[in-house]
Amino acid sequence: MISDHALDQLFRGARTFYSWEDKDVSDTTLQAIFDLVKYAPTSANQSPARFMFLRKGPAKERLRPFLIESNMEKTMSAPVTAIVAWDWNFHEKIPQLFPHAPEAKDWFEADEARFSHGFRNGSLQGAYFIMAARALGLDVGPMSGFDNAAVDKEFFQNDPERASWRSNFLINLGYGTNDKLFPRLPRLDFSEAAVILK
Repeated sequence: MISDHALDQLFRGARTFYSWEDKDVSDTTLQAIFDLVKYAPTSANQSPARFMFLRKGPAKERLRPFLIESNMEKTMSAPVTAIVAWDWNFHEKIPQLFPHAPEAKDWFEADEARFSHGFRNGSLQGAYFIMAARALGLDVGPMSGFDNAAVDKEFFQNDPERASWRSNFLINLGYGTNDKLFPRLPRLDFSEAAVILK
């Protein structure tokens, strides 16, 4: 069992941040996040999530036109914003990732199967990403509130290596400040959201 301190860092004390210290997040740290995420489970080890990291400057400015107004300041001021995406053609890598049953690639030929599995497992990997970043001492600000189609066109569609990627949500990354935090919102009790059947 991990310590209470670790549980606080990952869950109880963790917050969604809106303002950031002027402190860089290294490439090594970004790779370390991915190197944790890749070990977490997905169905048939399909690993459909893809990540694009945008730093302050020209890369982040390309994102600006596609953000809703309320997400603008917190995103543009974050040291890094990750586009959490998923690969529409994730199934092409299944023979590599699921080598004991390479024919599993065929399970995802239909568009409906590809969407439901790719989007669900890509979202799951996005959640793993949040926990990995927190475990490494970063603060996060996950959000929607942007034009997905425009982001896909700007960052993916004209790049042959990434033309099949589809944006899901964004995660601002850095070292958060308490300047814009408000009291934690209520959470449901176990009895309101869970049941144990015997």
